[in-house]
Amino acid sequence: MTGLAAVVVAHDSAEALPACLAALKVEGVPALVVDNASRDASVAIAEAAGARVLRNARNEGYGRANNRGVRASAAGHVLIVNPDVILQPGAAAALAAAARAWPDAGLFAPRIVEPDGRFFYQPRSLLAPYLTNPGGRRDLPKGDACAPFLSGACLMVERALFLALGGFDEEIFLFYEDDDLCRRVADAGRALVHVHAAVALHGRGRSSAPEPGRVFRTRWHQAWSRAYVSRKYGLPDPSPSTMLVNLPKAALAALALRRAGVERYGGSAAGALAALRGRRALDREGLA
Repeated sequence: MTGLAAVVVAHDSAEALPACLAALKVEGVPALVVDNASRDASVAIAEAAGARVLRNARNEGYGRANNRGVRASAAGHVLIVNPDVILQPGAAAALAAAARAWPDAGLFAPRIVEPDGRFFYQPRSLLAPYLTNPGGRRDLPKGDACAPFLSGACLMVERALFLALGGFDEEIFLFYEDDDLCRRVADAGRALVHVHAAVALHGRGRSSAPEPGRVFRTRWHQAWSRAYVSRKYGLPDPSPSTMLVNLPKAALAALALRRAGVERYGGSAAGALAALRGRRALDREGLA
C-alpha cells in the first residue's frame, strides 16, 4: 500500500462537495466519499467528480463512516477531510513531506483557516495527556509544532496505525471522536504534528445542509459525547453541571417562546441526562 488517499464523509453535502473534491483532484489525491444516506445530490456530485463512493443505508455518524472509508482504502496514508474543507495548493505535498521528516509521529494536520480568516488552533484538549495548557493560553505556532489536539476536520494518519488503534470510537455518533483519537495516538507514544506549510480553508458548519431539529440533535450529542469521553479516561463526569447550567436556560427560553433557545439549551440538558442514565448515543440514532 502506497501513497495518499482522502476519505470524505458526506451527509446532505451537495453544496460543499464540489470545491472539496476539486481541490483534492488538483492536489493529486484520490477521494473516497462515504455517503451517510444523503437526501440531496451528494452521491451524484461525488461520482461526477471521479470519486469512489460507498453508500451507507442510513446516517452512521462521523466516526463509523470514516472507519468504513479507511478500511476500504488501499493507501499507505489517509487524509480525513470534511466536505467543507478545501485544501490549498501544495497542502498535500507539505503533509507528505512532514510524514517523511517525522516518521515516528502519529497524526498530521494542516493549518486550518476559518471563513473569517482566523487561523484555527486549539491550544488544549479535554483529554490531552501531554502538552497540557490549563489556562488555555493561545500562542499560535509560526511553524511546524507538536500539538495537544488536531481537528478531525482535516488530518492525515498512517492507515495501518489508524486501524491498529481501532479507528474512531464507534460508540460516538458525533463530537469528541477526534479528541479521543488524539488521546489514543498520544498514549501510543506518537506525536501530533501541526504542519504550518499545509493550508486548508474550512467552511465550518457547511458540511451538511440545515434540517429541522439539527440544533437540538447537535447539542444533545455534544453533551453526551463529552460525558462519554470524560468517563472513558477517568475524568469527572460533566453531566450534572451541564444539566444545572442548561435546564434553567431552556425553561426561560420556553417561557419566552424562544424556540432556538429551547433547542439549544434543551438539547444540552437532554444529552447530559441521557449520559447520566447510561443511554448510548447509538440507541438515540437507532444504530445499536
